[in-house]
Amino acid sequence: MLRVFTPVRVALGLAAAAVIAFAVLWFTPSDQYLLLPDKAHPVAPLISVKGGKEPTGPGGIYFVDVLVRKANLLESFFPGIHEGSSLLPAAAINPPGVSESARIQEDQQEMQRSQQIAAAVALTALGYKVTAKPTGVLIEQVAGNAPAAGKLQPTDVVVAVDGKPVRTPAELRALIRLHKPGETVRLSVRRATGLRQVVVKTIADPNDPSLPIIGVIVTQAAQIKLPVKVSIDAGGVGGPSAGLAFALGLMQELGRNVDHGYKVAATGEIGLDGSVSAIGGVEQKTFDARRAKVDVFLVPAGDNAKEARRFAHGLRIVAVQSFAQALHALATLSAKR
Repeated sequence: MLRVFTPVRVALGLAAAAVIAFAVLWFTPSDQYLLLPDKAHPVAPLISVKGGKEPTGPGGIYFVDVLVRKANLLESFFPGIHEGSSLLPAAAINPPGVSESARIQEDQQEMQRSQQIAAAVALTALGYKVTAKPTGVLIEQVAGNAPAAGKLQPTDVVVAVDGKPVRTPAELRALIRLHKPGETVRLSVRRATGLRQVVVKTIADPNDPSLPIIGVIVTQAAQIKLPVKVSIDAGGVGGPSAGLAFALGLMQELGRNVDHGYKVAATGEIGLDGSVSAIGGVEQKTFDARRAKVDVFLVPAGDNAKEARRFAHGLRIVAVQSFAQALHALATLSAKR
């Protein structure tokens, strides 16, 4: 018996096959990760401080974040299907030897520490007496196959690199970057058993092979005592990059006119000395700011600001290196029309 296939039947068969193929690609996870834009979040509803009140009127301070999830096979083949997305290898998100759950937990801890530092910086700028002493750089995680594995361990505090004192993560990164990948660095490390010297070989950063890293996740080690109770609820968002926004929002909560009537998005890890350090996901965060139709986006100076300008599409980008500079930049914006 001869079976005749009509064009309609063939078309339906091809369509069904396409739907099945699409479903398989969409629901099958890949070994890569997607960075996706989220939305800018106003910080005022998240901050509670004794003696403060939520500001009213136009403007406002916003923090921006990035959605991170595993890409499916379709997204790994066609990452451009999501506007503003970036496709990264798993090692760039979860360092070797660090599980995804451990990375998420550490992100939450980083957020909590960044909030405490942001509060210390903001209250100090307002004239409060804050006890805040940086004590070095705390090692939080060591990648299992990184050069630092077996030499450094969580709870170590790095206090010097090649004999030069280190107080903040930004200083640690800057001193390590004086080297080329493959060279060694000499770290002075404080442990419960005392001070010791550790020599570690650097390797290339997976995200930028020209930069050296040693395969650790770090944060600020500090002793901080605030004079007033401060509570910040970031709603499950992790990482240290909202520090600048929280410091600005806290000042606004305590009556300082920080935004001057503008909608201000801000990103940057803030140090106890008020320095603003580089962060990741700038492309996605710029999309966040654009979606929120903010007037200005404060971004760490250097490569972060250059990248933000690539995706600004008319959004005003202001590069800052410190909290004081951020305040000055906002105070000197032209009068809002």
